[in-house]
Amino acid sequence: MNKTLKNFRLLAMIEGISLLTLVLIAMPLKYYAGITLVVPVVGMIHGLLFMGFMLASLNISHKLNWPITFWLLVFFSSIVPGGTFLMDLKLKKIVVED
Repeated sequence: MNKTLKNFRLLAMIEGISLLTLVLIAMPLKYYAGITLVVPVVGMIHGLLFMGFMLASLNISHKLNWPITFWLLVFFSSIVPGGTFLMDLKLKKIVVED
């Protein structure tokens, strides 16, 4: 189970990086530099990663018997820029305990 959680943490990091890329790079390029092509590309990549993250979070929460409140915390961490990095600290403790 440790490997599954480590893979989930990796996916969470990649999803978090994609959100920060969208918010901190792609959107400023669109609104301040007029480069509109970046947002659809980065947005699509982020959207696919977000859907994968959500499916993986539901799967792992079922396997590890997470309470719904913890899963909701994981979910909300994924919609706040930088939230997945903070959530990783908690998930890292779960990996160490196993």
